[in-house]
Amino acid sequence: MKIATYNVNGINGRLPVLLRWLEMAEPDIVCLQELKAPDDKFPKREVEAAGYQAIWHGQSRWNGVAILSRSGEIHETRRGLPGDPADDQSRYIEAAINGILICGLYLPNGNPRPGPKYDFKLKWFERLDAHLRTLIDLDAPVVCLGDFNVMPTDLDVYAPDRWRDDALFAPEVRNAYARLLDQGWTDALRHLHPDEVIYTFWKYWRGAFERNAGLRIDHALLNEKALARLSSAGVDTAPRGWEKTSDHAPMWIELDSKPKRKRPSKKQAAGDRRKRGAT
Repeated sequence: MKIATYNVNGINGRLPVLLRWLEMAEPDIVCLQELKAPDDKFPKREVEAAGYQAIWHGQSRWNGVAILSRSGEIHETRRGLPGDPADDQSRYIEAAINGILICGLYLPNGNPRPGPKYDFKLKWFERLDAHLRTLIDLDAPVVCLGDFNVMPTDLDVYAPDRWRDDALFAPEVRNAYARLLDQGWTDALRHLHPDEVIYTFWKYWRGAFERNAGLRIDHALLNEKALARLSSAGVDTAPRGWEKTSDHAPMWIELDSKPKRKRPSKKQAAGDRRKRGAT
């Protein structure tokens, strides 16, 4: 099963790009961010014509998240991140699809830093931390993916020293992301490509994409049940070079239908041989 995340930066303005990529990549499940459209302006008919069911949590001009599926019925489990009744920003949506819990998110940018937007980002991270703690040990695969607006390490940014004071790379934000990993979540892309320079975002100006001056801010976090089925992960960079495209590229993972069998350690194998010899 191929599960992807794509910040479309305006779903109606980028709809031809999205539909072209869906046809090319054939993902089974997709989390979208930055719809920048209210609920009644979501292109439901066009998405369904492409073969996908959809649920969405829209917002006019800003934010907005959605989950698309062509591999099974979508059972929505949550709309909006818990922990702040006053938060009216459409940044989180959650659903069960074919026995997998999908959490789609668009974390606040936080700039300028310092300031109220940065404070809101840190509070949102705290709420995400609290909610994911309730999901990490579920007896089912859980995949939390989307635009996290954070570069976790120096490897995830083309010029680290230029970004030290930015809200996407500040120590507090990177520490907040690291705390999610400390819970037991696994960064799927880094798990399979620990030393590779991989980006998911390039600014529109100064030839950033052509120079590969990018950032890795779109992530997929997996609990242990999902990690046991992880087979591959990557980024589709081609759509970033298309006309009238988003400044993000789709990031994806593939999960096997069943968990991989763990190979026993040499010590375990030797013990098994001794047991068989004794019977």
